[in-house]
Amino acid sequence: MSKRKKLIVIGNGMAGCRAVEELLERAPDAYNITIFGAEPEVNYNRIMLSPVLAGETTFDEIVINGRDWYADNGIELRAGEEVIAIDPATREIVTATGERAGYDRLLIATGSSPFIIPVPGASLDGVIAFRDIEDVRHMTAAAKKGGRAVVIGGGLLGLEAANGLRTNGMDVTVIHLMDTLMERQLDEAAGFLLRRELESRGIEVFTEASTQEILGEDVVEGVKLKDGRVVPADLVVMAAGIRPNTSLASHAGLECNRGIVVDDLMQTSDPDILAVGECIEHRGQVYGLVAPIWEMCRAVADTLASTDGQGYGGSVISTKLKVTGVNVFSAGDFAQGDNREDIVYRDAARGIYKRVVISGDRIIGAVLYGDTQDGNWYFQLLKDAEDISENRETLIFGPGFAGGANADPNAAVAALADTSEICGCNGICKGEIVGAIREKGLTTLSEVRAHTKASASCGSCTGLVEQLMSLTLGENYNPAAVEPVCSCTELGHDDVRRLIKAKELKSIPEIMQELEWKTPDGCAKCRPALNYYLVCDWPEEYADDYQSRFINERVHANIQKDGTYSIVPRMWGGMTSSAELRAIADVVDKFDIPAVKVTGGQRIDMLGIRKEDLPAVWADLGKAGFVSGHAYAKGLRTVKTCVGMDWCRFGTQDSTGLGVRIEKFMWGSWTPAKVKMAVSGCPRNCAEATCKDVGIVCVDSGFEIHFAGAAGLEIRGTEKLGLVET
Repeated sequence: MSKRKKLIVIGNGMAGCRAVEELLERAPDAYNITIFGAEPEVNYNRIMLSPVLAGETTFDEIVINGRDWYADNGIELRAGEEVIAIDPATREIVTATGERAGYDRLLIATGSSPFIIPVPGASLDGVIAFRDIEDVRHMTAAAKKGGRAVVIGGGLLGLEAANGLRTNGMDVTVIHLMDTLMERQLDEAAGFLLRRELESRGIEVFTEASTQEILGEDVVEGVKLKDGRVVPADLVVMAAGIRPNTSLASHAGLECNRGIVVDDLMQTSDPDILAVGECIEHRGQVYGLVAPIWEMCRAVADTLASTDGQGYGGSVISTKLKVTGVNVFSAGDFAQGDNREDIVYRDAARGIYKRVVISGDRIIGAVLYGDTQDGNWYFQLLKDAEDISENRETLIFGPGFAGGANADPNAAVAALADTSEICGCNGICKGEIVGAIREKGLTTLSEVRAHTKASASCGSCTGLVEQLMSLTLGENYNPAAVEPVCSCTELGHDDVRRLIKAKELKSIPEIMQELEWKTPDGCAKCRPALNYYLVCDWPEEYADDYQSRFINERVHANIQKDGTYSIVPRMWGGMTSSAELRAIADVVDKFDIPAVKVTGGQRIDMLGIRKEDLPAVWADLGKAGFVSGHAYAKGLRTVKTCVGMDWCRFGTQDSTGLGVRIEKFMWGSWTPAKVKMAVSGCPRNCAEATCKDVGIVCVDSGFEIHFAGAAGLEIRGTEKLGLVET
């Protein structure tokens, strides 16, 4: 048996450890392996830092390789020990403590560092990056104090940070230099839809905005833009890009440009030193996404194991955004150019946009927003440079309609080759999943995750994996169990609601203890849900926990794009009086409120109120008899009315009085979504009752009751429930 060589890996992150995993599969006895990592942690999934920040999962749940993995594979882990120098002449590395360790082969996987824009104030306390778990811990601690956060950078990482901080209750502003969010991955149309979605969540977005200075003496207080605007801030997150960590390599005399230069075998200018991950430059390209890094890891493992491989030839990349509820996919080149054609599908009502870019009967780029289930299919056609001339007419509708066929729900995954990548986070192909299902008799999603790692990371490929299971198993497929409320529990919403009633649980701590919550205080996802259920189930006994509500509900106002708030007092049935109008005018003058708007719901909206003025504004409105119009809530918004038989020549019933009675009866109640109602005094329907959630149309013989209408992104007429006399 030949003597094992010494392999040192600098970097205990995803790239370094994945390369070691691939090496152990090929040559488990070839090396004595030592891994040095600057962080005092085991290998964890950095892709999942965003869900950790958002409170959707925990650090323990994103660990990829626990300490047992290192021990079981005979790997010496030196976590928390930074390597500060490489000496190629003696084949040694030097740690921060001065220790020297020799190697036969060296693998550099030092990743990248966040780009900190060089502006005054960048070193203030409260200015951080978003790259590792320690950054997440700092951000979570800051979010507990509330206040405002500014995220500099509207790329993939910046938007994930913004969403996580917003979920934690902070007021968030994104400052982006370019005119389109994620401009490297999205075209203008998709970027507009993304911005609209983020703003609907209360995230303020400034595009074409350049940071001039970060304000504050010892602690950050705000961000000043070059156009003179100042954005208040208690926390500033730098997410303006990354730079490959090349200093170790360059000081060791290795060739470096933007990254550490490697060949197709992942060898540096010193053939005994290899490099992989975000720190490398290959054929003039650097990569910051996980899918190409997995391809590099396979290539570097082939080199280290001296096995015949194809080497690394570069990557065509695709991107999926992981902000919860936002489905975005892009791949290839979608810039404007000569000899290119666009096929575009838009459905504004459903928030869906698809664009496929074609050149010479080949797909060269794709952007999908809202419906991304066909993304992998387009990506495979792009990578394979497949001729799409025969399917051109139906191409935009996906593989289910390829060749004019009727839609097949599993067509997208059935059309993929076995080599097609299903799980980008872990580099798992279709053939690997199908093979594991058949060979190991896997019938549930959890089993597939455990044996293949597919869908075990960010979860964006879960739908594809489930389609693949359905396609492979047919009737033997066992669909996944109910989705849990959050990562704090295994229970779904229905089970939690049932147990609250059955066990008579009447407080959030009682629920968490009795139902064995994994975390002592819950998270931003479960606490609002539990608070809602308790208010509904025990309205006379449970005291509403305002800290478990979202920020708009806590301050009874809607955050606006400039960081100010708007207030809409309730006006019963759209009726008001001179005294109420004077009170509103006095408040507008007293607090210098810049805008007053009559809404479509027959109310008055006051816009531009400073957050610190909200309590005093509500105090004055309360003295005048106003209550909140709940323009921010999942509850009753308005009951719109016409003047009815009191004034109208065509009125058949007292629509105004009925609307007032309904609103006074219903206001303050919580519902799963916002509710808008209306009462029209006659079939002429001046109050537009037939496009509301619940509408009443007065007729001579009584009242028509309508339901399930909509007049937002989706326009939908109501269905008629029936006619009642009283």
